[in-house]
Amino acid sequence: SSSSSVTITYTLYAAKNGTFGIGASHALVNGRKLSSRALKITVFGHAARNAGAPNMHGQQDAYDEPRMRAAGTQISGSDLFIKVSANKKRVHEQEPILLTYKVYTQVELTQLEGKMPDLKGFHTQEVQLPQQKTFHTEMVNGRPYKCVTWSQYVMYPQMTGSLSIPSITFKGIVVQQNRNVDPMEAFFNGGSGYVEVHKDIKAPGVNIQVDPLPQRPANFSGGVGKFNISASLDKKEVKAGEPITIRVVVGGIGNLKLLKQPIVNYPKDFDKYDAKVTDKTRLTSNGVEGNMIYDFLAVPRNQGKYTIPAVEFTYYDTSVNAYKTIKTQPFTLIVDKGDSSSSNDTRDFSNNDKDIHSLKLGKTKLHDIDDMFYGSFGYWTSLLVPLLAFFALLIIFRRRALENADIVKVRSNKANKIATKRLKKAHLLMLKGKQGEFYDEVLRALWGYVSYKLNMPAEKLTRENIQEKLTEHNVDENTIEKFTTALDECEFERYAPGDPAGNMTRTFDCAMTGIMEIENAINLVRKNRKRNRAGYSFLMIVVAMLGFASTARAVTKNNADTEYQKGNYQQAIRDYEDILKSSGVSADVYYNLGNAYYRTDNITKAVLNYERAHLLSPGDEDINFNLQFARSKTIDKITPESEMFFVTWYKSLVNFTSVDNWAKAGIIAIILALVLVLLYLFGPHLLLRKIGFFGGIVFFVVFLLSNLFAYQQKQALVNRTGAIIITPSVNVKKTPAKSSADQFVLHEGTRVDITDKAMKGWRGIKVGDGREGWIETTHLEEI
Repeated sequence: SSSSSVTITYTLYAAKNGTFGIGASHALVNGRKLSSRALKITVFGHAARNAGAPNMHGQQDAYDEPRMRAAGTQISGSDLFIKVSANKKRVHEQEPILLTYKVYTQVELTQLEGKMPDLKGFHTQEVQLPQQKTFHTEMVNGRPYKCVTWSQYVMYPQMTGSLSIPSITFKGIVVQQNRNVDPMEAFFNGGSGYVEVHKDIKAPGVNIQVDPLPQRPANFSGGVGKFNISASLDKKEVKAGEPITIRVVVGGIGNLKLLKQPIVNYPKDFDKYDAKVTDKTRLTSNGVEGNMIYDFLAVPRNQGKYTIPAVEFTYYDTSVNAYKTIKTQPFTLIVDKGDSSSSNDTRDFSNNDKDIHSLKLGKTKLHDIDDMFYGSFGYWTSLLVPLLAFFALLIIFRRRALENADIVKVRSNKANKIATKRLKKAHLLMLKGKQGEFYDEVLRALWGYVSYKLNMPAEKLTRENIQEKLTEHNVDENTIEKFTTALDECEFERYAPGDPAGNMTRTFDCAMTGIMEIENAINLVRKNRKRNRAGYSFLMIVVAMLGFASTARAVTKNNADTEYQKGNYQQAIRDYEDILKSSGVSADVYYNLGNAYYRTDNITKAVLNYERAHLLSPGDEDINFNLQFARSKTIDKITPESEMFFVTWYKSLVNFTSVDNWAKAGIIAIILALVLVLLYLFGPHLLLRKIGFFGGIVFFVVFLLSNLFAYQQKQALVNRTGAIIITPSVNVKKTPAKSSADQFVLHEGTRVDITDKAMKGWRGIKVGDGREGWIETTHLEEI
């Protein structure tokens, strides 16, 4: 990766004394708006007007004297000098020394070059400092100086005695003002009004006294500093001919890169191979710190039970000025009888040609960590609405079933339909001029209508009975009279003289009027009831719609995704973290943040964010893959405690999807269960009722299980105990005290579960393989 910067310098002149504000500057870079801070400047007194020059980084303090001097002014050793300091001037052989070069200036220094020569007797590494130097103010002998740490080196003495670090001459350029040139004339004529003065600045040398180490033990590793060691075996039981790997990790601070390789004493029946060495160290101002990883591959050839002895590591501890021997735990390996397919399988130790899965693009829903749909008002509303709808439909269907069981009411409802059918037939007969058949059909329509409508058998169909029944149904006398008139008209017109067509028309109209009047009168009350039911049904629909209505709050992360795709991983990390701080959590954002950290080779932070994404969405395949892939890059290889297969299956089922997805599945299941119950109660066929019965039971069980899984996931999320080791290595203590005995060593990126938070500054932890102990809170970050 690379970075660049563009500096634009503006020279301003104050016309009068006072306090002035300079607003923020703005720039558009790669589609992003950037802005600086606004400044306030206090102007007082009088100063000679200078034409301005490139200024050193950092703001000038109020008590600084002007650094821009006139051309030809002598630059003394008190105006510009370099201090050289060593954090230790008496050390043991191989003990690291931090050498610092610091520049102090009261002039306008614009450029400085100087390089450490190759030193005899030292192994030297330069500490990477920011290329953009930032000056600050320090007082030296009562005078203010702008100063900056220019360079730092970590040096490991390889010889004993008095060793000298020679002086270095730095080449500097100082800008002075040519006061013989008018600044405005210089500006318009292309001049600068400045003079560059080349100045040599000599940094003094330093003498270091290097004492020899005490007489070295036979197994001395060459390590000088403070170290720890751990080891892990990838398998506890294998077949003969199958490879095993012991990973030995040496961590701490010291000359890690200069260590001798640890020795693993395999049994004689094992074929041994060269170790794969992985350097996980970094150079800091404290020296080289981190871990050296040694993967030892071996293949057992014969069946049996073997013990692999502890791996020892002897180093010189500079904190106590004595040799120390630390060691790992021994391992027991059971080798079963092998087969031909397992022979000569030494595996390729190179990295597999795999990579993490790509980003999750597009919008995502951000929310507070405890803000879940499951258990919310919306969740309970979503359960209540289907239940209310179920009971409403139950009442409606039950009433309809009772109505269908009422033969009287069924016949009444069919009366109008039958009468209409017969009148249509009578109308066709009238058009054909068939008088006898026409009048017979009209009479059948009239008598049949009242028979069905009033549920009267044919033998009781008399005018008196009809009038009595219609009165009971609240039909007014006028309407009753019209109907009986229609009966009389039909019987009279059959034999009446005159125009046959006109007689039939009058009879047909009279019959139609009589039936319609009775139908309207009887159904008036029913219509009012139906109107009330319709209003109630509409209200239920509105309530249901309101209950299921939801809004989605989508927060875009396109800028962060774009930065990632451009390869600007550090900017993407800042953007993702800003989103999480300001808008809430999201599995997708944590996943993308983990990807960005992985691309910057920060495996620890990648694992931490993948774990957080997994906690929010445990069933996501991309998250699970990247989490396992990142874990494979960590140092500690933890073999989880064994558990019954059905426990593993159950956990996998619980983590199949997220809390809210289980909650939504439960709601869908209860809706389907209620629908199937209605089908069972009111289905017209036996097969449908069976489907409703057994289907309802199945979906009700699904509803119960979905809510159980959602509850367990929510408890795991709210009461989360996971944490990630964030320091290169840490000694896990037996009790919560620094003086306690060391139990074992863990390295960065390893997941642990917190078991005890009672002790301030300490956490009781448990590793996946069952080991327990205590570590300080500064060594871990909770998931």
